[in-house]
Amino acid sequence: MELNITTLAERPELQGPMWGMKDLWPEFVQNDPVGWSHFGRIVAELPEYVLIATDSEGTVVARALSVPFRLHAEDRGALPATGWDQVLLWAFSDRRHGRIPDTVSAIEVTVDTSALGQGISGRMLAAMRDNARRLGFSEVVAPVRPNGKHLEAASSIHEYAFRTRASDGLPHDPWLRVHVRAGATIEAVAPASMTVGASVEQWRAWTGLPFDTDGPVEVEGALVPVHCEASRGYAVYVEPNVWVRHKL
Repeated sequence: MELNITTLAERPELQGPMWGMKDLWPEFVQNDPVGWSHFGRIVAELPEYVLIATDSEGTVVARALSVPFRLHAEDRGALPATGWDQVLLWAFSDRRHGRIPDTVSAIEVTVDTSALGQGISGRMLAAMRDNARRLGFSEVVAPVRPNGKHLEAASSIHEYAFRTRASDGLPHDPWLRVHVRAGATIEAVAPASMTVGASVEQWRAWTGLPFDTDGPVEVEGALVPVHCEASRGYAVYVEPNVWVRHKL
């Protein structure tokens, strides 16, 4: 597919169509409070870190969001165990306090459902790397949501993250494989990358499941079971991600 990839800063009129894409994100993921409160800020305050792909007819088919932050700061240095949520908090804290960023973190790569299976996610990742390099950075990190993990929610993320194929030694997970093929190294697990806590009524509305028994609940699209405290009226999902590092 022919793609034209630009930043939102270059084409601000694409913001509406970008949000109008049809995607496969589970509804509960979109209710992570850290992401919910910061996504709009990325678009409004950091449009040069937002990439949008259009096809030959000008239709938006993919988006990629990233943020700059200071990794090598006092009390930091290591990629955080709280992954995706933490890097968003760091990025906007750094922005507020005037800290000069030294690293770019990927936040999201999403392809419209009509354009899946055409290698677009890999091209968006390459464009994100190129954009970070253009902006003066030498490193991109990513708290990767391994897109095959939901098929085996009960498996250990610590084993899954480093599982490889016997045929070529590349990662078992398809999205991790795209990153490694692009030159990334798998660095660590972020065991608490995203946390979604809500009432059992909200979880029922999001999933169609009863959430009426204490204990783990396997939910479609979740990488690990959701912990349900039905007797107390709430359930919590703590999503693990996998940190990868791209040297530019």
